[in-house]
Amino acid sequence: MKGKRIVIALGGNAIQQGKEATAEAQSRAVARTAEALAELSLEGYEVVVTHGNGPQVGNLLLQQAASSPAIPAMPLDVCGAMTQGMIGYWFQNALDRAFSRQENPPSVATVVTRCVVDPADPAFANPTKPIGPFYSEEEARTRTMAGYVYREDAGRGYRRVVPSPRPQSIVEHRVLTDLVERGHLVVASGGGGIPVVETGEGYVGVEAVIDKDFAAEKLAELIDADTLVILTAVEHVAIHYHQPDELALREVTVAELERYIESGEFAPGSMLPKVEAALEFVRSKEGRRAVITSLDRAKEALAGETGTTIAVSFNQLV
Repeated sequence: MKGKRIVIALGGNAIQQGKEATAEAQSRAVARTAEALAELSLEGYEVVVTHGNGPQVGNLLLQQAASSPAIPAMPLDVCGAMTQGMIGYWFQNALDRAFSRQENPPSVATVVTRCVVDPADPAFANPTKPIGPFYSEEEARTRTMAGYVYREDAGRGYRRVVPSPRPQSIVEHRVLTDLVERGHLVVASGGGGIPVVETGEGYVGVEAVIDKDFAAEKLAELIDADTLVILTAVEHVAIHYHQPDELALREVTVAELERYIESGEFAPGSMLPKVEAALEFVRSKEGRRAVITSLDRAKEALAGETGTTIAVSFNQLV
């Protein structure tokens, strides 16, 4: 199958739908997602899954806020590792069930994944990624004295903000490649991976959050994927979004997409990082493509029947 190795970046609604944050509710959401992922695997694709963890880390930080000196709170990198394992466990169970009716199904493995960042990345001097609960101005001022940075968030209160550096590499990429080549379905780089910096004594975790779409792009590069699939809440990328002349993009070249970015068509913090990650992947090697669509249309989008497909040139995909 042409383009059979795919990295799928799942949005947050694939894990938590609505405000119900119990383990049971999130397991149910993952089970619905797993059915679609299993179908792609059974179509012959080599599948690597990555996912967000924003709501889960937020809930975990709430629990950490209730810590005591006897049970100290864990730092952000450790919370990221905890949620990677938790969500990966849900996916392993759900995918095993989804494959249970098939003969010779693939094994499913979760790899707790570290993502290398540059300690000189400008993001460390300008934290912008909001995490965790909302606080009053007074509570935020008190917590700022403890070394954290808080900013007002759209009139809803103050939230802690942390750096969001660009991923440079993924420590476990050779392990992930080996697992994929042996026919396993892999869950990796959850929540963008655990941000680490390289020191003379090894890797050290840092207080940061990596954008999951950029981490998925780096993962797709390093395991030599053919296609990066970014799943979101909409079926297509669109220009003139929510305007009378809104236009869905079906097949779009890198040059066209760059012009749309330049003209400000995509919202920062929403569609823009997805489009930028897709562009980085397509540029990284001849013949690669990226697809942006919704979970329930992923199969059709990979077949070119819907969704937004991005390539340097569509002649190279024939």
